[in-house]
Amino acid sequence: MISNVTINALLPGPFDTDRLRGVGKAEAEKRGITADQVFAERAKQNPAGRFGEPDEFGYACAFLCGAKAGYITGQNILLDGGAFPGTL
Repeated sequence: MISNVTINALLPGPFDTDRLRGVGKAEAEKRGITADQVFAERAKQNPAGRFGEPDEFGYACAFLCGAKAGYITGQNILLDGGAFPGTL
């Protein structure tokens, strides 16, 4: 029997990363608009009205891996600015 194993998952939505910016830039070129316009459109689609910052993901991860989260196990933590329209 295995014991003392904690498994949680961080489920990120759109975060302001190089990958998101690269995809947005390619879409902007395809549509003939600026990358900033694409990012603004996409950010408006999220209930938070913005993309997540990478450090926000890091803080959540650090907390979940720390001693203060020792009683959290078997959870899926959504980091999506409220995009998922329900609960898991």
